Amino acid sequence: MINKIVQSMADAMAGIKDGSTVLIGGFGAVGQPDQLIEGLIEQGAKNLTCVANNAGNGRVGLARLMELGRVRKIICSFPRSAGSVVFEELYRQGKIELEIVPQGTMAERMRAAGAGVPAFFTATSVGTILANGKEQRDFNGRTYVMELALKADVALVEAWEGDRWGNLTYRSSGRNFNPVMAMAADMTIAQVSHIRALGEIVPENVHTPGIFVKRVLHIDRGPEWA
Repeated sequence: MINKIVQSMADAMAGIKDGSTVLIGGFGAVGQPDQLIEGLIEQGAKNLTCVANNAGNGRVGLARLMELGRVRKIICSFPRSAGSVVFEELYRQGKIELEIVPQGTMAERMRAAGAGVPAFFTATSVGTILANGKEQRDFNGRTYVMELALKADVALVEAWEGDRWGNLTYRSSGRNFNPVMAMAADMTIAQVSHIRALGEIVPENVHTPGIFVKRVLHIDRGPEWA
């Protein structure tokens, strides 16, 4: 019997190795797997490359992971924001590497990884420093930059509901980067607000099929999340 539901955070985080590339879902705090990030902090893996929309806020979550010296490199679209104090401190001190990727390009790089496409061409970043060192070609009179697929060892995602096969549904804007990240990792771990029985999630409402998901952890957020 297939059952991807794990009973503890320790079980969810088991096997994440030092040096892993970790995709972290969410757009700011929306759709962010906050409890899984805390679990990763507790688990202890270090020398990580983290991929996220931004470089964390305040001194919690991803920012806390960086502050503890556990992140070697961050790949993101928005490294600077009103609350990105930890990243700015570390970057100015030369203690963390940064790769900036335009938001749409980052999403497509992960989608490509999930689809088995090794690279693709995009006009985004042509004529900017982000195109330096990358192959460029002209198609139909326009210049394009080649971008490589972005595959990871681990993806941490947040979903509204899931079942024991790992099928996931996201809620409204909480979907954001989560589906493409779930596709692009060798091991996808999902925190879900609700566990559903098999067949209870209508097939056309499955946003991430269970084939992409390794572990599901139920996070009880109380009646306001019912």
